[in-house]
Amino acid sequence: MSGEYDFEPIRGLPAQLPTGERLLWQGEPQWWPFAQRALHVRKVAFYFALLAVGRAALGLYDGLPLLAAVHSGLWMVLLGAIACSVLGLLAWLICRTTVYSITSKRLVLRFGVAIQMSINVPFKVIESAAVKTFSDGSGDIPLVLSAEERISYIVTWPHVRPWQMARPEPMLRGIADAAAVAEILGDALAKAADQPKQHLASADADAAESWRAAGAGQLASAAS
Repeated sequence: MSGEYDFEPIRGLPAQLPTGERLLWQGEPQWWPFAQRALHVRKVAFYFALLAVGRAALGLYDGLPLLAAVHSGLWMVLLGAIACSVLGLLAWLICRTTVYSITSKRLVLRFGVAIQMSINVPFKVIESAAVKTFSDGSGDIPLVLSAEERISYIVTWPHVRPWQMARPEPMLRGIADAAAVAEILGDALAKAADQPKQHLASADADAAESWRAAGAGQLASAAS
């Protein structure tokens, strides 16, 4: 993949920044948190583990010797290992080709394993935002856009909040030190709106409430 993005004047950005605009932060998803939460590799592993146990139990019920029953279940373990390896490789490829950028005026998402795409999200169209952190320090930052702004859920996936198809929300996924990145974004949004700095609403990883409820009204809108 070397040289694939050599045409970029600045890594992760499709063009040079205009005069007066500054790059504040750049980062990319971490492949293991991304694999767990975007591609659900742990759930897939658990599913195949259940299949393996069920297959072995069924063999015992049918009268197979213990060794033969366990051997029949091992095929499910092998299939699960292959599936998880494929998902892990896909997560690594996605993370390697993704760059999130925060400037003083916008957020840019560059992504695409086979076809490169770049989405610009000006601060003026961001209605609210929230941060969801996990025990390893990584986290996700979804952005609620103004009602008139529309992005494609399918095109943006997996860099979009899950299941928000009617009104898709672009999201920084699996980023390291998400709390610090949220501080940078919150400060940039407040400055763009010429309002005092506000913190992004924090949603606990185990909380039941929606991120939209947690994030609504917590950030000054840059459109004001």
